[in-house]
Amino acid sequence: MLTEALLNDARGIADRITALRRAIHAEPELGLETPKTLAKVRAELADLPLEWREGPSCTGAVAVLGAGKPGRSVLLRGDMDALPMAEHTGLPFASTIPGRMHACGHDTHTAMLAGAARILATRAGELAGEVRFMFQPGEEGFHGARFMLRDGLLDPLPDAAFALHIMPNAPHGTIGSRAGALLAAADMIDIAVTGRGGHASMPHDTRDPVPVACEIVMALQAMVTRRFDAAEAVVVTISQMDAGSAHNIIPDRAVLRGTMRTLSPARRQDVQQAIRQVAVNIAAAHDCTAEVTITEGFPPTINDPRAVALCEAVATALPGGEFMHLAAPIMGAEDFSYVLEKVPGAMAFLGVAEEGADWRQCCGIHSSRMLVDETVLPRGAAFLAGCAARFLDGGWG
Repeated sequence: MLTEALLNDARGIADRITALRRAIHAEPELGLETPKTLAKVRAELADLPLEWREGPSCTGAVAVLGAGKPGRSVLLRGDMDALPMAEHTGLPFASTIPGRMHACGHDTHTAMLAGAARILATRAGELAGEVRFMFQPGEEGFHGARFMLRDGLLDPLPDAAFALHIMPNAPHGTIGSRAGALLAAADMIDIAVTGRGGHASMPHDTRDPVPVACEIVMALQAMVTRRFDAAEAVVVTISQMDAGSAHNIIPDRAVLRGTMRTLSPARRQDVQQAIRQVAVNIAAAHDCTAEVTITEGFPPTINDPRAVALCEAVATALPGGEFMHLAAPIMGAEDFSYVLEKVPGAMAFLGVAEEGADWRQCCGIHSSRMLVDETVLPRGAAFLAGCAARFLDGGWG
């Protein structure tokens, strides 16, 4: 069986996959500029027959296997950037750069994608089409996928796209996903409430924005629970409040900041409008004003049902493979969503908890103590390669 052979191939290069992951982990880079990471990837794949494309907006690159080959085209994506946080894992290959850490697993995503490229390159003559490997920076809030699309690095658009994201607090080796909404849209909320400041002992001579801002926070919670169906998750969280400079001064201004998460483009617009309505009208009721700014982040990540079915077929064909159908979306966000807006495809998750461990107790992504069982990485590389080979061979059939 092809999938079993791919896993054997991946296990045969497990040392290379692990070495690349560790090299990237030790030298994390942030945002849209990840030149050292890309250089490590290109050096690892230098002996393969790949055609490389790079653009002007970021250090993203697409490596193409079988460029222009008749048949279908499929894209596999891995992200390269890290997070601005300290590492406390104690690993021998821990970050050497203070205040930076690969705490979301992008080092493993890149290493598994490079592994998939090597596996498929050895079988290039058997592939019924073109495979593109998308090495993307700037996933952590920098819209790297959007920049790569704007630079034309994915043109002409492929026929399908797949991505794999690790989960350190999920069962060892399990692959899971769901059709439809997998992850949420993430938008940033800023609400500036303006009143009239003065002496704290004479609040009647002011228009105090602080209690108005507090009222807005509580009203937003009621808005979510009373205006939107609980069966379709909506999250509005105010996580920051900035007001005042001293205990006896009523400020002129109070600023609220937070996030909103939604699972469809239509609901996204509805919630944005409702936030504006609540904030502006509550402020007006207290003779204050409210200025609402919503900065749109990633759109919702919507999986094509055909792509999820293909993922399941590949995952269960791997020896010892198991596929988990996620019952509900996860309210985190991913900028692979930009690709899935234009190309049918899917993102899946790979459990990387240590085998036999109580995975529910493992540190999750974005933890300074997040750990990965590297023995799972060949399975992820084989899964990605299998998705590409299966789609090229039979499409969505």
